[in-house]
Amino acid sequence: MTKQKQSHILPIIMMIALFGMISFVTGLQNPMGIIVKNQFGATNFMSQLGNLANFIAYLFMGIPSGLLLQKVGYKKTALIAVAVGFVGVGIQYLSGGMGSFGVYLTGAFVSGFSMCMLNAVVNPMLNTLGGGGKKGNQLIQIGGSFNSLNATIVPVLVGYLIGNASQASIKDASPALFIAMGIFALVFVVLLAVNIPEPRLAIQQKEAGKKDPHSPLSFRHFIFGAIAIFVYVGIEVGIPNFSNLYMTSSIAEGGLAMDTTIAGSVVGTYWFLMLIGRLTGGIVGGKISSRVMLGFTATIAGLFVVLAIFSSPETTVNMPVFFSDISFGTAQVPIGIMFLALCGLCTSVMWGGIFNLAVEGLGKYTEAASGIFMMLVCGGGILPAVQGLLADGVSFMASFWLVFAGAIYLLFYALVGYKNVNTNIPVE
Repeated sequence: MTKQKQSHILPIIMMIALFGMISFVTGLQNPMGIIVKNQFGATNFMSQLGNLANFIAYLFMGIPSGLLLQKVGYKKTALIAVAVGFVGVGIQYLSGGMGSFGVYLTGAFVSGFSMCMLNAVVNPMLNTLGGGGKKGNQLIQIGGSFNSLNATIVPVLVGYLIGNASQASIKDASPALFIAMGIFALVFVVLLAVNIPEPRLAIQQKEAGKKDPHSPLSFRHFIFGAIAIFVYVGIEVGIPNFSNLYMTSSIAEGGLAMDTTIAGSVVGTYWFLMLIGRLTGGIVGGKISSRVMLGFTATIAGLFVVLAIFSSPETTVNMPVFFSDISFGTAQVPIGIMFLALCGLCTSVMWGGIFNLAVEGLGKYTEAASGIFMMLVCGGGILPAVQGLLADGVSFMASFWLVFAGAIYLLFYALVGYKNVNTNIPVE
């Protein structure tokens, strides 16, 4: 037993590294939203189109990713994903020299293909290596910790490299894009040399072409779980994106007209709190069920959002934040912004909990389920775009009622929707 666990150390490390890459590339769309708003005079809605393009790619690539997993396995799917990611970031870099919003969106879309495939690989792989259940969730939480670490670094790094994002252009973001491409190239080489377990590949290839009367969609708890991930990613992305836009937009636009460096530090703090939450989740994940984690954090997140909505922007607090020189300090922000940043502690463990609950008991349908699951990650682009429309039409803070509604659904999934009522379906 000990030998088997030791043989899984390198694959686990590789999956955790890929988890971090997903966050690094996805996180670039947050500061890029401010950049394109400045460079192209975009509205709040248009500023989210890069984020939307990145996430809408999941809608197109989710099921093909699952099919690819079944056909060629985890390692080859990951290698293809890394290569596609390099191309996607490269296109975004080229958009800087061309000054083209359309080329930038194309690059974000291609990058989204890569992120979808990587997510389809790392989540079921870590869950499988952990044996599912609490241990599977624990490994996903540990992977999520590295994901959050990179998410924390991205806004701080971009702020350090380009300075004031609200006065920058895409060309000014080239150093950050070069770093992303370098990481892709390095990971490709390392991944090529690592042996990744393929626990069900031989069986799936043998059964290819056989008609199966069931699919992941035959399981009610998986369907509810796929909807839950759609909602969750919209919440996770929407909170920092619109906190950032609210803080940096002018008074005339209904914003706070805060310094973009301070705003970026607040967003970095949100991701840092996600890191703290996931580290905690990784420690206690082997003892506390995914259902309890999800239910508790959904409740607290809903409470924080309501407090933020009803807080006066004139009531300020000195909030501990990250600064661009990688140091801690304090920044004076409205108390509502602090409540939104604290949501990072809650959103931190939701992804792993939802995935763990959604694929529990699926057996041979897990890989296909992962593809469908990733398709619904497009919520990270769709819900923030809807939130952008609410911010344009009503107000920034009113748009967070959409986030509150999402938290209520996640609470429903943790209390009722997670139950597997289709245990009669054979999964081996």
